Amino acid sequence: MAHINESVVSEFVLLGLSNSRDLQLFFFAIFSMVYVTSVLGNLMIIVIISSDSHLNSPMYFLLSNLSFIDICQSNFATPKMLVDFFVEKKTISFEGCMAQIFLLHSFVGSEMMLLVAMAYDRFIAICKPLHYSTIMNRRLCIIFVFISWAVGILHSVSHLAFTVDLPFCGPNEVDSFFCDLPLVIELACMDTYEMEIMTLTNSGLISLGCFLALIISYVIILITVWRRSSSGSSKALSTLTAHIIVVILFFGPCIYFYIWPFSRLSVDKFLSVFYTVCTPMLNPIIYSLRNEDVKSAVRRLRNRHVNWKN
Repeated sequence: MAHINESVVSEFVLLGLSNSRDLQLFFFAIFSMVYVTSVLGNLMIIVIISSDSHLNSPMYFLLSNLSFIDICQSNFATPKMLVDFFVEKKTISFEGCMAQIFLLHSFVGSEMMLLVAMAYDRFIAICKPLHYSTIMNRRLCIIFVFISWAVGILHSVSHLAFTVDLPFCGPNEVDSFFCDLPLVIELACMDTYEMEIMTLTNSGLISLGCFLALIISYVIILITVWRRSSSGSSKALSTLTAHIIVVILFFGPCIYFYIWPFSRLSVDKFLSVFYTVCTPMLNPIIYSLRNEDVKSAVRRLRNRHVNWKN
């Protein structure tokens, strides 16, 4: 009885998105383009913001940090998924699986808090414009970024502290292309009901808490903008619309996963793809296509490059 857990899982098998060879090649082509676009797009935003003095404002400082998180999120599972499209048996070590869980929840938790910080920045800029430069200084922005990473890492550690010690001794097939926490928990050789509730509470509270904070702040901002009728308000509304689009597309799948986290449907796997692979691509597309300041900065950077070559 002392060795009741002789067979301990040392690796997990990822079932991926499809068994069809043609579909796998199709997915590889699509997600390769999405991955490259995500990484290069977010890298471009960081370069543009850091090299253009016209974008030396708190909003763009926070946006460049958001792009950095998105680059990290693009790389925690997507490269392995792309390689696995050409591998018959898609395996990941126990340590690698735990690392994926840790990284995903760290990046997602950090991004949630950073989106709240960006909403606060817009709230001050639109509702209290005369006090903006006093309140939103570089020191506060750095504090916001630090708190975002701290909350994300603590949120992730709180999950991992319980997951890593679960007894995994039987089935080891994860029905996804990465180690999704609810799917991994289900493989434990014990009753995981309490663990499921703890996961739901932990992730659900931070997701809903940040989402409600964002909704409340954006409602107040929209009411303030609606009461004004100026070109400045029009520009603020355009920027605000981009923020709201990002928030809805980011939080939508996240909240869905933690309303029904342990009763999975076939569509969940493809929502996971959207959430982990496609979401990091949204920021460069939405912010660069809708933001005149960013488009002007791109033109200035291009002109500088052309003049340098001449």
